[in-house]
Amino acid sequence: MKSTSINTVDEYIAGFLPDIQQLLEQVRATVKKSAPAATETISYGMPAYKQNGVLVYFAAFKNHIGFYPTPSGTEEFKAELAKYKSGKGSVQFPIDQPMPLALIAKLVKFRVKHDAAKSAAKKKK
Repeated sequence: MKSTSINTVDEYIAGFLPDIQQLLEQVRATVKKSAPAATETISYGMPAYKQNGVLVYFAAFKNHIGFYPTPSGTEEFKAELAKYKSGKGSVQFPIDQPMPLALIAKLVKFRVKHDAAKSAAKKKK
């Protein structure tokens, strides 16, 4: 999926085959439930959720769903993410396995708290 004319998450998801759409919708629903006040947008060509800054991004690739909870998220859940391929601020969930929705929910909730604390600290300065 390489189009610069994507403006909504619905458009992004619609560009994939039905089985990938289903996975993306599962991730989307989990993120929205875990961060109900977050704003949904497209950033860097992929779904992004913002609340006191960007909480998480996600994107579909040939063999995985990329999930981007920023470095603070991957660091906080290093042990639980160990079985997945990951990098600084990113993790790959294979599309041939069930999406770890409970883990995604925990990551999003952590990011909400982390960014809220960061935002509150900035306001005190």
